[in-house]
Amino acid sequence: MNVPRSLNKANSKRPAFDVKLFLDSAGLGRKIRKFREKETIFAQGDPAKEVLYIQEGGVRLTVVNTTRKEAVVAILGPGDFFGEGCLAGRSICAATAITIAATFVLVIEKAAMVRALHQEHEFSDRFITYMLDRNIRIEADLIDQLFNSSEKRLARTLLLLARYGEEGYPKRVLPKVSQGMLAEMIGATRSRVNFFMNKFRRLGFIRYNGDLHINDSLLSVVLHDE
Repeated sequence: MNVPRSLNKANSKRPAFDVKLFLDSAGLGRKIRKFREKETIFAQGDPAKEVLYIQEGGVRLTVVNTTRKEAVVAILGPGDFFGEGCLAGRSICAATAITIAATFVLVIEKAAMVRALHQEHEFSDRFITYMLDRNIRIEADLIDQLFNSSEKRLARTLLLLARYGEEGYPKRVLPKVSQGMLAEMIGATRSRVNFFMNKFRRLGFIRYNGDLHINDSLLSVVLHDE
């Protein structure tokens, strides 16, 4: 099995550019909003007019179909952008963004973001790299969903949520995420997720100490050929 790029340490390096520092210095990051845990930042169908950058905390993105079935499509953390669909001409939000912890976000108006992307090449390069990485992640998610077992999908999801292979995240501590949410993300039942989480703990791949810690050894589940 090929390891997704986001799980490959050799390919995880990004341009040496401090996005937060640039946003602050350029004035784009001065509009900071604080949200409580489980607070809605925007809802599916709301006007899409801002790009947001997570400074601290975490956000889950969910979508609801015509039969009102909800699915979690992403869990985002510090350093992630969201709401970028407005830059491509999207007039309404395609998902609902809800915080999973107390969260600080930098809010950037669409016009200001477009201007920065045109004028600041380093920032533009960093943003393009980020979006390409996200597209690669989505493609890998689809392949994972189509071809891998629920156990392997869960292991991969836990590693991604813990930012495995990314610089600046040495502790491998998982953000707040329930087993029900994990079940939605990998397309399995909650009882199935509970079974594998207990198995991973017995094998020493994960451990609980108030927070959920992910050990690098969990990668062996992803790499194992069935």
